[in-house]
Amino acid sequence: MKEQLKLVVLPRQGKLSAQAQAAEHTDDFVKARRAHSAVESAINALEVHGLDRCPDHGINGFKRYVALAVVARNIHRIGAILWQQEQARAQPKSKYSDRDTTYKLAA
Repeated sequence: MKEQLKLVVLPRQGKLSAQAQAAEHTDDFVKARRAHSAVESAINALEVHGLDRCPDHGINGFKRYVALAVVARNIHRIGAILWQQEQARAQPKSKYSDRDTTYKLAA
């Protein structure tokens, strides 16, 4: 596997030797391990949104199905971002003098 990959990012289990511990604490290893977690999260999001089964047949159908799932996920993500922005805009920028009170002052 080392012939094909520049950096193998599979943390070892159990007690680590000094050499293995030094290798797992390098900046490149830590960055790659975090990127791997992000990839796993993206795969899970795709599975939740319908990519857990592919009803199409053949490699072309599979590629088309994956592409559509990625597009659907991106649209879902863009919608979530727009919704968050809308919620932030809808928040009242209230000062103390602008707040509604539960009591009425005597006139």
